[in-house]
Amino acid sequence: MEIIPAIDLKEAKAVRLTKGLMDSAKIYSDKPWELARAFEDAGAKWLHIVDLDGAFAGESVNLKTIEAILSKTNLQVEVGGGIRNEDRIKMYKNLGVSRVILGSVALKNPEFVKEMAKKYRLVVGIDAMNGFVAVEGWAEVSHIKATDLAKLYADAGVEAIIATDISKDGMLGGVNVEFSSSIAEASKLPTIASGGVSSIEDIVNLQKNGNIAGVIVGKAYYEGKISLKDAFRVIL
Repeated sequence: MEIIPAIDLKEAKAVRLTKGLMDSAKIYSDKPWELARAFEDAGAKWLHIVDLDGAFAGESVNLKTIEAILSKTNLQVEVGGGIRNEDRIKMYKNLGVSRVILGSVALKNPEFVKEMAKKYRLVVGIDAMNGFVAVEGWAEVSHIKATDLAKLYADAGVEAIIATDISKDGMLGGVNVEFSSSIAEASKLPTIASGGVSSIEDIVNLQKNGNIAGVIVGKAYYEGKISLKDAFRVIL
């Protein structure tokens, strides 16, 4: 199981939100590339980046910061937030991003995502509130069940699904193992759990579950609840 540290970008700073609310942003660094280097030094191979401004604006707002992270580390990077057309996907690919995350467009235009999956390395982000898919930076909750959306991408050629329980995100209250597992079962794809990781025990529980391919660690690291070096030792 892959442990993937996360950097959420807002106005070029590394922040964390609580339940996806932009006005809850807590700043952790104004030099996100230094955080990325620290993750790499701890043993990370992947980095999860979300352009929070981009998720709301529908365009890449923090591009220069993402470029700096790519140029100063050897991490494989996945990026999400406001990626809704092929030009944006191509831009990130040319920049050196390993794979892009499609969220809102995965609900609104599945055929586009399936077509792009034939050409690029893609991950579908399924963010849910009470089991229903949320989009547009989590500002809108749809009437589509997260598991139904996951089934839609079972044979679409995407690399993985990132499953986020919004009610858990940034709360340090424990990860929703059942939700992540349900997405894995519905899609039959490698599934990465996100939201609520608060301790090494959460990571161990996900690994014991058996069908979770990865876990995103954010606030627990920033708040000193998890040592990444210890976490990597646990899963080896």
